[in-house]
Amino acid sequence: MMRLRAVLFVLSLALLSTAGAAAAPLVIAHRGASGYLPEHTLPAKAMAYAQGADFIEQDLVLSKDDVPVVLHDVHIDGVTDVALRFPERKRPDGRYYALDFTVAELKQLKVTERFDPRTGQRVFPRRFPAGESSFQVSTFEEELQLIQGLNRSTGRSVGIYPELKEPQWHREQGRDLSRIALGILARYGYATKADACFLQCFDFAELTRVRNELGWRGRLLMLLDEATDAKGATAHAGFYTPAGLLELAKVVDGIGPPLDEIVRWDESGQAIVSDLVRQAHAARLLVHPYTVRIDALPPRCPSVEVLHEALFGPAGVDGVFSDFPDLTVAAAKGRP
Repeated sequence: MMRLRAVLFVLSLALLSTAGAAAAPLVIAHRGASGYLPEHTLPAKAMAYAQGADFIEQDLVLSKDDVPVVLHDVHIDGVTDVALRFPERKRPDGRYYALDFTVAELKQLKVTERFDPRTGQRVFPRRFPAGESSFQVSTFEEELQLIQGLNRSTGRSVGIYPELKEPQWHREQGRDLSRIALGILARYGYATKADACFLQCFDFAELTRVRNELGWRGRLLMLLDEATDAKGATAHAGFYTPAGLLELAKVVDGIGPPLDEIVRWDESGQAIVSDLVRQAHAARLLVHPYTVRIDALPPRCPSVEVLHEALFGPAGVDGVFSDFPDLTVAAAKGRP
């Protein structure tokens, strides 16, 4: 009997340990380890992997030859030297678009830290030095091969988190970003909710199309703009209500709101946690807010440590996007 009790005790500890590990919030590397290396470059993704991220994000746009490439915007003049290499290729609005360049041409560009193409000013001045070293635009397939290769060589199972960028704009240009991206996901083994993939977008109509018309059976996440801005209620305001969340839950598996919709800080530096996570969980939706940045903390938030504590403590989020995966991993996985 004593031996049986001992065995049961050890089993109970093992189960508790497994449950605790499963409950740890997910850390999603936002554009890779973009706080340390230029966003969406393969070195930034490899660094995020090494820092222990659970998922790594890929923003997808199409090239001229219909290849999904990993860039945060349909514009490429804020992260590359395209204006110097191809000055004649800008559109009438003065911007340069990935869709106007083949993959071979995009590979000729030098990727750098994000800057304002109108002023040349860097968005995050203290990050990786502008113009130094050598970084390239990568294709979606190249990044999947990197992550799956690392999974094989390390024995880990890091997931992917692609975002469909402006799919409606792509269709207006005569291209179907979603259909092409889903074909690549299927070839690389991402097709069901059991696979380590979340597919995200700000466009609910497109997510509905992906689910129903295109037949995607994997996990979907609806990215949300803030509920209100300086001009008043936004197009996404209705999704912040219990009824709106239930409507989303008919199609998607989770939401990705801005951090400010989860927790804010008052004038004295005290955290004020909203009811959004509880309401989303009641609708059986996961909550993965964006974005933790030590160099762009929410207004009046005292520190990144306080931010992590609020998100993983009283707010109870299921995961979070972070530019600094190492810091967020330490905070998320180090909790009791």
